[in-house]
Amino acid sequence: MIVIGGGIGGLSAALALTRKGLKVRLYERASEFGEVGAGLQIAPNCTRILNDYGLLDEATTLGVLPERMIMKDAVDGGELTHLDLKDLERRYGFPYLVIHRSDLHGIFLRACERAGVELVTDAHCVAYENTPGGARVTFADGRSDRAEVVIAADGLHSVARRLLVHDEPVSSAYVAYRGAVPFDQVRANDVHESAVVVYVGPRCHFVQYPLRGGQMFNQVAVFESPKALAGKEDWGTPDELDRAFDGMCPQIKAGLPLMWRDRWWRMYDREPIANWVTGRIALLGDAAHPPLQYMAQGAVMAIEDGWVLAERVGALRTERSEEGSGVDWEAALAAYEAVRPEHCRRVMTTARSWGALWHHDGVKRLQRNALLRARDPHDYSFTDWVYGPTALTPEQEPELYRAIPLESAAVVAEQNSPGDFR
Repeated sequence: MIVIGGGIGGLSAALALTRKGLKVRLYERASEFGEVGAGLQIAPNCTRILNDYGLLDEATTLGVLPERMIMKDAVDGGELTHLDLKDLERRYGFPYLVIHRSDLHGIFLRACERAGVELVTDAHCVAYENTPGGARVTFADGRSDRAEVVIAADGLHSVARRLLVHDEPVSSAYVAYRGAVPFDQVRANDVHESAVVVYVGPRCHFVQYPLRGGQMFNQVAVFESPKALAGKEDWGTPDELDRAFDGMCPQIKAGLPLMWRDRWWRMYDREPIANWVTGRIALLGDAAHPPLQYMAQGAVMAIEDGWVLAERVGALRTERSEEGSGVDWEAALAAYEAVRPEHCRRVMTTARSWGALWHHDGVKRLQRNALLRARDPHDYSFTDWVYGPTALTPEQEPELYRAIPLESAAVVAEQNSPGDFR
């Protein structure tokens, strides 16, 4: 079979399917394999899969197992709520891990090499088509290849997605700046050495956590761009970064100068779709469900996709023959499509909702803060549906959490609060 895309989603899917006895050829557009970015948060629903692949120990060695996740108000710096991540591990059986994106990518790349995945670079896929008993891909240089099945892990701007829906990425008007620096550069900045900290504020938020065994420190600054709202093409620029966090707490002010200012990431998602499969071509990862980042489940969902598909393939495979893999591909792809789109729809729509919650201003900010401060730190009703075992069938998909209306919090508006007038 063929996998298009050598990111985390494509590599993890290739590994999962190879582990089920399939021969996999993976094509990557770039001249070499690699990832750009900084930190990733990997929740228990994914560390469970890393453990299944025999990769969790390596990931833990390269990453950090934080002790707490803390949410604070970006205006005054006060704690709103937290998760005890050691207790979280006891509840779900697997840890919450933070790791550099390139380190996780490297783990999967090395695992694919050991497993015998055929890895091909300099291959820009420009077309997909179904053929009798399989599918074909065509590359920009005129080459083509065919297989029983093609998995399109070709990202936000997926070519394969056009076979299923004519849509475009949706701009949130938010932009992310990142920066990973040696921990010694932030030690005096009142940072937490063993926690993931999220400061939520009016139209902005700021994330901090350690990486690489605590030797590095990752920061992410996210804000709404006035230029984007005004329809300007040049948006999310460094001048907007500084203005967005004007008036925020001292911890953010101390971290802001350390952000990379020569690159930034505009935040897009797409509308959820229920159909990911056409014939023998199937979408995976961001090609199917590019989310906004508020739930830290983008890479996780892609890894889950490959694991679910491989589990269905393993259950529906007979002995390999000269004629093919022995997989009932129609049944396997149907089982994959029966469960993954609905789960990912929930994550995508929840990410949008959480983004709105994080970025409230004025009275809504005060109501949010009151509700979060009243939360029992050991209440897992908002995480059980996503951090538990990955569903293999629709029946295994748990109930979504019950939303709590902001209006249920009675608050008195602060006088002269920066959050009331920004």
